[in-house]
Amino acid sequence: MTEKDILELIKADPWMMRVIQEAEKLNLKDWIIGAGFVRNKIWNHLHNINVDTGNTADIDLIYFDPKGNNESEDEELTKKLNKETNLNWEIVNEFYAHVWNKLPPFKSATDAMSHWCETATGIGVTMKGGELILITTYGIEDLVNLIIRPTPTFINNLEVIKGRIQKKHWLEKWPCLKLSPELQ
Repeated sequence: MTEKDILELIKADPWMMRVIQEAEKLNLKDWIIGAGFVRNKIWNHLHNINVDTGNTADIDLIYFDPKGNNESEDEELTKKLNKETNLNWEIVNEFYAHVWNKLPPFKSATDAMSHWCETATGIGVTMKGGELILITTYGIEDLVNLIIRPTPTFINNLEVIKGRIQKKHWLEKWPCLKLSPELQ
């Protein structure tokens, strides 16, 4: 599976395209829809699971704008979009989000995404000029090979990832997933 294949899967999914078009309408700077939005679509595809909604609990829309919203304004925008679209959005300006994990300030949305827990989660999609663009912080190899691997940010905090695996029931939903050696 290639990056082009991933983009074609997304383009062929009316629900995903609706979400991306809604995100684009917000005119946020340096925006990406990531985490389970793309990851779950690929894991479902590779497990021959056909679901209309991408099988994601929420839509993680991140953006990076030093002059953009603060945390409370993002919460209000999230509530507004949830109500307007009847979908479960979580919108975060990554300009301020580095403080949650006591990290240095991020430089961009892609930089912020590189600090997420798993390599297969650090993938997203954006749209520029009507063209879908796949954003990968660690490539697609772990994602398409069904490997759960910690990012460098979480290599010394494996309990967080193990907790996510259990809480989200990943191994039950996608039984072909494999844990990297660090997580075994």
